[in-house]
Amino acid sequence: MSPARTARALARETITREILDSARARLSTDGPAALSLRAVARDVEMVSSAVYRYFPSRDALLTALLIEAYDELGEAAEAAEAGVADRSDIAARWLATFRAVRGWCIAHPGEFGLLYGTPVPGYAAPRDTVDPATRVVRVLVRIVGDAYAAGARPVVAPPPAGASGTMAPALAFIAEHGLMDGVDPADGELPETIRRAVMAWTMLFGLISFELFGHQEGSVADSAAWLDEVALRLLADLGIGA
Repeated sequence: MSPARTARALARETITREILDSARARLSTDGPAALSLRAVARDVEMVSSAVYRYFPSRDALLTALLIEAYDELGEAAEAAEAGVADRSDIAARWLATFRAVRGWCIAHPGEFGLLYGTPVPGYAAPRDTVDPATRVVRVLVRIVGDAYAAGARPVVAPPPAGASGTMAPALAFIAEHGLMDGVDPADGELPETIRRAVMAWTMLFGLISFELFGHQEGSVADSAAWLDEVALRLLADLGIGA
């Protein structure tokens, strides 16, 4: 690559970064539904037609923001879980993941609103957002898989009638991504473990949503401690002792 082309590439990267940073700031002030390329163009002191050379539409900008935010959140969860030196300490790995997810979301409320808040009218996320969006649940499933392979089994509670196939997509996803090494996918007890893991995943983001949108006021004195308590109770529900 010639020096001139390198300079152009660096300039494009710099401007793209400025546009994304401005758009992320507006997620907090305006909300995802009100995000507009014109407003972002004003923030970075560009005419709107110039911004369209970097992001051809509002939807393209939203997609870039989604992927970046999902990846940052996933990286935070993965780094925290990988930082637990004792890999046999399932509770420590689980808590580290829950705490890292909450920490990132509390620090980035605007991005959280984009990822897990009210859907943006008229916008449908493309398939290339799926892999980044599943990074957190993949961490949780790997932890659960390690515990399952070591003999942990969930507290038995029969699922409601007709629920026998509800975990089929999750089981297929786990097999496709190799998330449970050493676990027989034909094991009849596995769907219940996956059911509890998916419940834990949804509970994690439900807790954070309640905290960020003020729904814990008057009922929870310490949101961080409450998250830990719920995380450990969910772990016990999976048959894993703290």
